Amino acid sequence: MSDLAVHAALFFVAFGAATLLPLQSEALLTGLLMADYAPALLIAIAGVGNVLGSTVNWGIGRQVERFRHRRWFPANEAQLDRARGWYRRYGKWSLLLSWVPVVGDPLTVVAGVMREPLPTFLVLVTIAKVGRYIALAVVVLGAR
Repeated sequence: MSDLAVHAALFFVAFGAATLLPLQSEALLTGLLMADYAPALLIAIAGVGNVLGSTVNWGIGRQVERFRHRRWFPANEAQLDRARGWYRRYGKWSLLLSWVPVVGDPLTVVAGVMREPLPTFLVLVTIAKVGRYIALAVVVLGAR
């Protein structure tokens, strides 16, 4: 497989993993690190893909109010109120937890619902997502 294909695959898996799709970018990144691909380039590609995927979630959150009363909508009013309350309590700094499995992706949607400004969102989510990939690379490469 060509380097371009490998890097594109990492980008798209990282992008999808940041949305509500059940993908694992960490497993692919680990494999590529162990296969001696350039760590800094892998971290950059995975980071950009993951942050862009989270930005899609933010955009969905910005539009969610239009659909919340539809029968197919996945969250009820109580769940939305609970998410809003949690975000009001912890604010933008909670985005530093956007890397955490299960809660991180919905948190980026809630940031959109709560109208978190995009520049603030991007800075905090980038710190969280890229920080996770750097930590993973340190562990994987340190264990070799």
